[in-house]
Amino acid sequence: MKIGLFFGSFNPMHVGHKIIASYMAEFSDLEKVLFIVSPQNPLKKKKTLLDQNHRLQIIKAEVEDIPHLEVSDIEFSMPQPSFTIDTLVRLKEQQPEHEFALILGADNLQNFHKWKNFEQILEDYSLYVYPRHGYQVEGTHKNIHLIKGVPQMEISASFIRNSIKQGKDISYLMTEKAWKYTDEMNFYKK
Repeated sequence: MKIGLFFGSFNPMHVGHKIIASYMAEFSDLEKVLFIVSPQNPLKKKKTLLDQNHRLQIIKAEVEDIPHLEVSDIEFSMPQPSFTIDTLVRLKEQQPEHEFALILGADNLQNFHKWKNFEQILEDYSLYVYPRHGYQVEGTHKNIHLIKGVPQMEISASFIRNSIKQGKDISYLMTEKAWKYTDEMNFYKK
């Protein structure tokens, strides 16, 4: 099975995340998309992160009835900060029968050269890149695939967090179950 890996903090999950994952599962050759919840991204500060278990539960609730979307806590038992190459090695050890591809935005491709062992990742895995406003995918590599047609939405998790803190109703920017969980738990309000 060819599985797309959608790494992220998902702090919180929003409709853009679900749209990208669903689009990749339906309109590319990926048979499934696995959300990989990162306890700590090495390029981001941890102080603004909601507890990893809450972020995992929000996504679990949202994708539980969607056969081609799943969520993984594989990085929870790994050293932090999380490095993609280490997770890829562990996934391949655990599930050698599957082929894995990375899903990332064109904005993340701009910083790909900063990732640990990025050359090895690029050589051993396909990158499914979705467009982002203001970012061009330049240069070509046999393993970089621009997936056209992915709906582009200017939504960021930081905007959502700040809006909740200001008391704004942003429920329409989050998936239904994610919003309900976030609101009931009073996350991001302080």
